[in-house]
Amino acid sequence: MISTKKHIQQLAAILLAKEIDDIIISPGSRNGPLIHTFAGSNRFNCRNIVDERSAAYFALGLAQAKQKPVVIVCSSGTASLNYAPAIAEAFYLQVPLIVLTADRPDYWIDQAESQCIRQEKIYQNFIKKEISLPLGESEKELWFAARQINACLNATLGEAPAPVHINIPLEEPLHDLLDEKLPSVKIIETAETQQLVTETALDQLTATFNNANKVLVLAGQQIPNPGLENQLSKLVSKTGAVVLKEHLGNLDDLNFCSSIDTLMAAMLTDRLENFQPDLLISFGGQFVSKSLKQFLRKHKPVNHWHLSLANEHFDTYQSLTNVIKQDATDFFGQLLPRVSGKKQNYLRRWKDKEQQVNKLCDDFIQQAAYSDLRVFDQLRTAIPENSVIHLGNSSPVRYGLICQPVKNAHYFGNRGTSGIDGPLSTAVGFASESEKINTIILGDLSFFYDSNALWNNYLGSNLRVIVINNRGGNIFGLIKGPGDSPAFQEHFFTENKFKAEGLARTFELDYFMAENQAELSDILGDFYSPKQAKAALLEIFTDAEVNTTVFRELFKYVKQ
Repeated sequence: MISTKKHIQQLAAILLAKEIDDIIISPGSRNGPLIHTFAGSNRFNCRNIVDERSAAYFALGLAQAKQKPVVIVCSSGTASLNYAPAIAEAFYLQVPLIVLTADRPDYWIDQAESQCIRQEKIYQNFIKKEISLPLGESEKELWFAARQINACLNATLGEAPAPVHINIPLEEPLHDLLDEKLPSVKIIETAETQQLVTETALDQLTATFNNANKVLVLAGQQIPNPGLENQLSKLVSKTGAVVLKEHLGNLDDLNFCSSIDTLMAAMLTDRLENFQPDLLISFGGQFVSKSLKQFLRKHKPVNHWHLSLANEHFDTYQSLTNVIKQDATDFFGQLLPRVSGKKQNYLRRWKDKEQQVNKLCDDFIQQAAYSDLRVFDQLRTAIPENSVIHLGNSSPVRYGLICQPVKNAHYFGNRGTSGIDGPLSTAVGFASESEKINTIILGDLSFFYDSNALWNNYLGSNLRVIVINNRGGNIFGLIKGPGDSPAFQEHFFTENKFKAEGLARTFELDYFMAENQAELSDILGDFYSPKQAKAALLEIFTDAEVNTTVFRELFKYVKQ
């Protein structure tokens, strides 16, 4: 049984024709025609999540796991506002979400009608395209709506994925049904094209590359891409270029450099111009490291190329000279045969420094007091190989990037907007589609903030939630400024007296706990045991003051 609303029937049919069939529904009445049609047609993978904010983040994670668009459906009014944080995150991560918001007819807007707000252009700063369907169902109105829907869906499926919004005004009756199949529809496709740098431009870029003695490549946050990793490996081997990446760049080649924050700290005792690049090439999403940004802004390259299919002019380091509208894999594939070999001095300098820093870090961690740093180092040895690891924002992502990566693991994190409001929901969405063990590591404030992520029926036995409970926002003790304020304890650190155990029991997760190094060592084997048949939560308690001391001492130590 499907809704009698012809616009909804047509929308559903076009989605199916474009092989978009994952629907995350938040219950309501105004979106009843959408619910009836998606669920009643038996053609869609429908999931129900009550909390719209959590539902949108769940969809974000699911879209990352499946590498295809996911639809989110909500009722009218403030339900639509709750989608906004995840839509912003998806926009900056370039993840395709299709946002369907039910609405009242426009003649009821601002007329004291219930569940009625101004919904058109509600996400205008964070979407690629927005349309509003007509109320009428004449042949011309249906033709017009179909054309708009096709254009909207093609936008989210394009070379630079992003969320799109379809607002759907609906008149009563909302729940009349038909026992019919979805209608036949006309599909408008977009032909795939390949972006190539012209021969003239490529000659100029090659000359610039060959004239640069120090080439630094920044691989930002991205999904795993073996083809790109292969091209970068060849570039390093042939030219001595340095590839700098964080775990979220999902590159494993040992000839690439990571450990960025500790590297930057150790370099302060060297001649920084030895590490200053002549040519900087960047691609992918953001870097977490603030010290890297500060270094490159102060020690600018002569040339900075940014590779972006979306033509983004990211001048993060205030030195941008070229935007190259091309996929990174294709670009390096074109460039590699043309570039000349170079001496390996620049690469050797970076790798020698990294080896020195990693040795210092390992030595320090082994003798450090029980703290967040020790915990993260222990976790990396316990998490199974070939896992998926989701790093929560604030201190977890920073600790996670200081420690060496888990072997053959893929790393994800909500670093588009870097908020603490949705990492758990995103991880749950991803894990629901993944066959691998998925571990999300987050702080206590972030966990409680996003605890509705566990309020659904899609928690699989592959989900592992690790809550680092240092009883507040310990990140504000690590960064400069807040820790010196009289308002620190109450309004920055925000002391937390609660434990996660109650919520774990409420949502029927197996609960584990550790309050010291010995307990953590004992419990991790059980937590990651193949016999663990349910989603599980491990709460690790640490002391915030000790965490801050150990964190700061680490950076003093590597500056030797």
